[in-house]
Amino acid sequence: MLKKTTMAALVLAVLGLTSVAHATTTASTTFQTPVHVQTSMTTSGCDNSPGPQITLQGAMTVGGLGFQLLFENNLAGTHTFTVESTASAVVIPAGQSVTIPKQPVLGGTGGNPFISIQFVDNHNNPLSSTILLGRCVQGLFNANVDLSIPATATAQVSAGSCDNHGSTISLSGQMSLTGINANIIFTNNDNPVGGPHQNTQPTSVNIVLIPAGQTIQFAKQPPLGGVGGNPWIFLTFLDGRGQPVSNDILLGRCVKL
Repeated sequence: MLKKTTMAALVLAVLGLTSVAHATTTASTTFQTPVHVQTSMTTSGCDNSPGPQITLQGAMTVGGLGFQLLFENNLAGTHTFTVESTASAVVIPAGQSVTIPKQPVLGGTGGNPFISIQFVDNHNNPLSSTILLGRCVQGLFNANVDLSIPATATAQVSAGSCDNHGSTISLSGQMSLTGINANIIFTNNDNPVGGPHQNTQPTSVNIVLIPAGQTIQFAKQPPLGGVGGNPWIFLTFLDGRGQPVSNDILLGRCVKL
C-alpha cells in the first residue's frame, strides 16, 4: 500500500501540485497502464513491385482509471481525535476503447512475402515480440496483444462547500497515453529474424497506431463529500481494479481549492 505524504511543502515541491485560476488545484501522476491492442489487416498486390499494399485498422482498450479522496481534519497529528472519511469514483472504466484509424501501408518485398508485425513505442523500442502473420496472399490477418505502456493521469479539483455540515469536491481531467507504433515486416523467409536463406533481407514499414500524447478525457464528476470543518484533502489515483497507482497527494485545506 502506498504511504500518505503528510508534509504539505514536500508534496508541493516533489509531486508538482499547482494552483491555477478559479481556485482549482491540479494533481498528476505517471504510471504503467495495461492495454489490449487489436489490429486487422487486408492485403492486395502481393506479387507486384515494389511490394504488397496493406490496409490496417483496429482498436485499443485501456485498463481504466479512478481516484479516491481522503478528507481529514487533523494533518499534524497534534490532536488526540481525528475525523476522516473517503470518497471514490471510477472516471475511465476498464475496457474503454480507443479507435486505431484505418490507414494504408505500402511497399515491402514482392513475390508473395511473409508478413509479420511487432508493436513498438514511439521511439521504436519493442513492446512485443515479432508475430508471424502469414503469406501475403492469405489476404486477411488479425493480431491481438496485451501490452503495458506509460500513461499520465491529471485531475483538476475544486471545492464546493467547506463548512461544518460537510465538504464537497468536484473533479475533472484526463489520461494521456504514450505512443504505440507497429513495424510491418516483409520477408521471403518464414523466419522474420533470419533463417536458412542467407540472401533474404527483410524490409519493414513503421506506422503510428496511437500517437504519443493522445488523451482520454473524463467529464466533471458529481460532487463528492467528506467530513465538515474545512478538512485537509488528499487525492490518490487508482487503476481500473481500484489499486493505487500514486501516493496520497495532499491537495490542501478545502477552502484553498
